Amino acid sequence: MPELPDVTVYVEALAKRVVGHELRRAMVKSLFLLRSASPPLSAAERQRVIDVRRVGKQIAIGVANHLWIVLHLKIAGRLHWDTAKPKLGSRSVLAAFEFDNGWLWLTEAGTQRRASMHVVDGEDALRAMNPAGIEPLDASRAEFEAALRTENHTLKRSLTDPHIFSGIGNAYSDEILHRAQLSPIAMTQKLSTDEVARLYEATRATLVEWTDRLRIESGDEFPENVTAFRPEMAVHGRYNQPCPRCGAKIQRIRYASNETNYCVRCQTGGRLLADRAFSRLLHDDWPQTLEELEALKRR
Repeated sequence: MPELPDVTVYVEALAKRVVGHELRRAMVKSLFLLRSASPPLSAAERQRVIDVRRVGKQIAIGVANHLWIVLHLKIAGRLHWDTAKPKLGSRSVLAAFEFDNGWLWLTEAGTQRRASMHVVDGEDALRAMNPAGIEPLDASRAEFEAALRTENHTLKRSLTDPHIFSGIGNAYSDEILHRAQLSPIAMTQKLSTDEVARLYEATRATLVEWTDRLRIESGDEFPENVTAFRPEMAVHGRYNQPCPRCGAKIQRIRYASNETNYCVRCQTGGRLLADRAFSRLLHDDWPQTLEELEALKRR
């Protein structure tokens, strides 16, 4: 799922292309995409674009009559731009927007339709679309700590909760926790002051670093290679590969469709975290350390 760095670069690239230009047509091809439209999407047509914003993990396109088109790409949604009309017959194309200087279209890979679009009227309605988590790059350390300790959750859950922190998801939370050398299952209200400080600095450094990387990667082009799995990442998507800090093999725990990647040596004091699927099968035989895991694999 595109997160704060990816969505920021999308917004910047889109703003350069459409702000000040007219939205001529807006077409929705998927019945599942448009979740609400009050007023209708057609009311945004023939209007000049005045702003493009990030709202959490969403992209909001504002036009002159105070309407906002709010796009949430979810896991597999992606945006594309060209001066030429795209091939709208493709099943992956869910919506297309014709501007006076080019075309923007939204695709979604796979068969599950999770991406969404809303049309809302005015700033108040746009604010209501925001889960209201604090912006991690704008928050002071005290504000960050207050938000973090609001509920006693695991660090992984808190970092990815949009009501606590805006724009952080599965991929960058893994990278943040590895940089901070903190366990994904550490409880927020049990962190020391030093651990919170490490997490705060790691959050800011990770998000800034990756936003800058993605800006450089796309350059003047519209970002097309948006993915949650990048070879330069330290742990996310790198199961069984060496940790860039200590060399230990990256481990993972799974819950539903989510996967958390972490380093046993750098983050959990050498303790292997229990994967729910396999630990239920192995019960007391579940290995506690990397050494025990490797011995189990050799049986």
